[in-house]
Amino acid sequence: MGEREELVETLDKHRGLLRRTVRDLGDEQAARRTTASELCLGGLVKHVAAVEARWARFITGGAEAMRGGDDGDWAAQFRMADGETLAGLLARYEAVARGTDELVRSLPDLDLAHPLPSAPWFEPGASWSARRVLLHLIAETAQHAGHADIIREALDGAKSMG
Repeated sequence: MGEREELVETLDKHRGLLRRTVRDLGDEQAARRTTASELCLGGLVKHVAAVEARWARFITGGAEAMRGGDDGDWAAQFRMADGETLAGLLARYEAVARGTDELVRSLPDLDLAHPLPSAPWFEPGASWSARRVLLHLIAETAQHAGHADIIREALDGAKSMG
């Protein structure tokens, strides 16, 4: 297995853990906060889909391409809005994942890099390669899958990683 397939496989493993965490939930359960944080399970699915889509745009078009799309109200990315369903959020996530996977497999070079957007959490003047972005997405997805596991356990005792 080559590097690209290993990256896709690893990212998909963590996506799968997140999807497994929300199995068998209704929309009301997916929207419910179970901890002191503002996070809910549907909101986490919504957030990781938006972040993955944004970083995929970065891979192909740099920092400028990250703007738009799912930006809007940052806090709203972590909540289910009126009319949103868990099924709809999962379908969106699946579409984003397919797009990212196709992008990784079709890139001419994983070393393709762009300067990062200006933000306090990025080193000024730093650039990230497509490879580095994918490693970041793996870490981000794994971290939020862990958050989701805690929220789900508090919701109904179900565990996806234990």
